[in-house]
Amino acid sequence: MPRTAGFNSLGEGAMNSSTLLINDVLMFIGGGSAGTAGGIKVTTFALLGFVILAEIRGEPTVHVMNRRITDQVQRQALTVALLGVGAVMAGRIVLLSISSFPLDDVLFETTSAFGTVGMSTGITATGQLVLIALMFIGRLGPTTLASALALRDRARRYELPEERPVVG
Repeated sequence: MPRTAGFNSLGEGAMNSSTLLINDVLMFIGGGSAGTAGGIKVTTFALLGFVILAEIRGEPTVHVMNRRITDQVQRQALTVALLGVGAVMAGRIVLLSISSFPLDDVLFETTSAFGTVGMSTGITATGQLVLIALMFIGRLGPTTLASALALRDRARRYELPEERPVVG
């Protein structure tokens, strides 16, 4: 496993596919909300987990540690996560189209760039511009987007009729 001191006991290129996938998930989640890490942030991931649990239980509202989570915050978390998935997927598609590297390595590179982790399987030179863009999106994108969504408050003078589409 990688260490924070900058030295690896095992290179990322030598990791098994399942190990790369586990690292992909952890890098995508990232660090704490107040930290300098990239990714969607641990709080966003946990909040999405609580939203899913509430939906499975059939609860009309999401409660975490005796607090109610508003619908607006739930939508913000979902938006940040889905835009993160979209950015990683777009980067992966571009890298796969311009290189001949395996899917595992490309997914690891794009997720590492999005999470601003700094780990590489050795294919970085092929798509440096794509990875640089993902680094900016991963570090600034979710945080800036969450801030912008939190500050935005548009009041409507009317309300549209409710629709209940079939889901699933």
